[in-house]
Amino acid sequence: MEVKGDAEIDCLPIDLLAHIFVLLKSFTDLAQARSVCKKWKQGVKVSLACRHNLSFGGLKMDDDSAVRLVSHAYNLKNLGIPRSRWSCQITDAGLRRISSARCVSNLTSLSLWGLTGITDEGVVQLISRTTSLKHLNVGGTFITDESLFAISRSCPNLETIVLWSCRHVTETGLIDVVAKCLKLKSINLWGTRVPQDCRVNLLILNPLLQIKV
Repeated sequence: MEVKGDAEIDCLPIDLLAHIFVLLKSFTDLAQARSVCKKWKQGVKVSLACRHNLSFGGLKMDDDSAVRLVSHAYNLKNLGIPRSRWSCQITDAGLRRISSARCVSNLTSLSLWGLTGITDEGVVQLISRTTSLKHLNVGGTFITDESLFAISRSCPNLETIVLWSCRHVTETGLIDVVAKCLKLKSINLWGTRVPQDCRVNLLILNPLLQIKV
């Protein structure tokens, strides 16, 4: 049925409109769609709630934009906030705000790779809520054992962890993770400063653990 004065897409129900917006890969396009009208704004919001995967790789993001998107992605399972060539400007303040999002407790995969603007403060706050996490990448960050202790407390289902070039973690923190995360299968220690005998001690705790160096 033709409706005079309205574009055909404006006649679509919100759910179908949201399905179309889910197909958009560019968050710039989503932001533009969101600004068209109230119905499109609602469609974008519903589309975010349908997403299981969200990655900001290759995008220039700041705390406000990242928090805004994650807060609407209620069913999110996999979240990627890696450093990009555009220099992702996520800080501890952003991680603290993201930790309050409804989806965080259901995340199974999280990447904070290369975010040099974050510290233990933000990571611990976020990790304390990720109780379903199976895969974690915090490589290239400046975290210390404090973050590792939070991981061992909060992530009993952890299977893989990437600590690539995390030069401030020590044997104490690594042993705590391996001893308490009983489902851990793989740990990437490339570029860390832990000695060879530390790897031996980790294998004593978990003989099946794959240690990548």
